[in-house]
Amino acid sequence: MNIEIIPCLNDNYSYLIHEKKTNTVAIVDPSEFEPCDEVIKNKYKKLDYILNTHHHYDHVGGNEMLKKKYGSTVLGYEGDKDRIPFIDKFLKNNQNFSIGNLNFLVFFIPGHTKGHIAFYFEKEKILFTGDTLFSLGCGRVFEGTYEQMFNSLNKLRNLPEDTKVYCGHEYTLKNFEFCLKYNPDNIFLKKREDKIKSKIKNHIPTIPSTIGEEIKTNIFLRYDDPDVKKAINLENSTDLEIFTKLRDLKDNF
Repeated sequence: MNIEIIPCLNDNYSYLIHEKKTNTVAIVDPSEFEPCDEVIKNKYKKLDYILNTHHHYDHVGGNEMLKKKYGSTVLGYEGDKDRIPFIDKFLKNNQNFSIGNLNFLVFFIPGHTKGHIAFYFEKEKILFTGDTLFSLGCGRVFEGTYEQMFNSLNKLRNLPEDTKVYCGHEYTLKNFEFCLKYNPDNIFLKKREDKIKSKIKNHIPTIPSTIGEEIKTNIFLRYDDPDVKKAINLENSTDLEIFTKLRDLKDNF
């Protein structure tokens, strides 16, 4: 399984997947046609599948033209069948689906939107999280509830720690600054700083991270850390209340 990161728009990432044995080519969340097509036509001249995590335009903007050019099959969540452009296959929660010799599990993870899903390639230990789990952050709660987002993040948090996380945006540096503000004594977080800043300076994606790294450093997965609770003056609050407060603080950061 080869994954190529394609920068799109201002800070989006689309991910091109190539399964070599069957020469199957797929793309996750094609934000726009041109940069995605440039890689596809130069390297593969085909695109078998388009995988969409959710319906927002900056994740499906390339669907129409890519499908028309390559005859691709568009996959998305069954609950978003009327919102994902040119969808062909309706995916269900916990469904297994194969593209070539690759198999992924569909996770329904609402919160950012009501129909958000993630793609988990268990054998390869690869996870495409869209706008739910970011490197050092999580998505805004637009259509769902805080509780839904909290539960969705915990579903991902429970995956093996060496699972690689490919998210939808390059938000890592800003997320790092927020995490450091409310978890300043986190030694694991501080260790990520130089690596993050070096990659940003050299225009290299900070993605992927891993579930293990996120557990140690992503404040939205650290709602049970006493230092975090103390930093936001909610030492006797529930985990959900801590998460909700952090998400509100991030919205205004």
